[in-house]
Amino acid sequence: MATKAVPAPKTRPSKSEFKDKEKPAQIRSSNIVAAKAVTDAIKTSLGPRGMDKMIQDGKGEVTITNDGATILKQMKVLHPAAKMLVELSQAQDAEAGDGTTSVVILAGAMLETSQKLLTKGFHPAAISDSLLHFSAKAGGGVGINGNSC
Repeated sequence: MATKAVPAPKTRPSKSEFKDKEKPAQIRSSNIVAAKAVTDAIKTSLGPRGMDKMIQDGKGEVTITNDGATILKQMKVLHPAAKMLVELSQAQDAEAGDGTTSVVILAGAMLETSQKLLTKGFHPAAISDSLLHFSAKAGGGVGINGNSC
């Protein structure tokens, strides 16, 4: 009896490997730009001299407000990273009832600084670890591996 030769299984690159080495950097940049767009949209409404925003919904109804939570609720955000900032604002509103605009602006500033560090060649994991470390030092946040600091 002749035995059939079984072809060797084709090896595929793992999902974590990209053929195009620039793709992860492009994705990170896209996420930061989308989140910064949300931040920039509400940044001018903060403070005593904050400007009102006029928002028209699909039905033609107009809302005029300078409340960050209201602005973010009315926005139709499609990008997943930008949606995270909207969810951050909603979580802040549910937890503290105030500071929705401030928390989004703070997150946008952290992303902008992270983008600058990325362009200088810092590794994303190093930036993330540093932010976790600073968070723990600032107010007893969650440290690396979920340990309280």
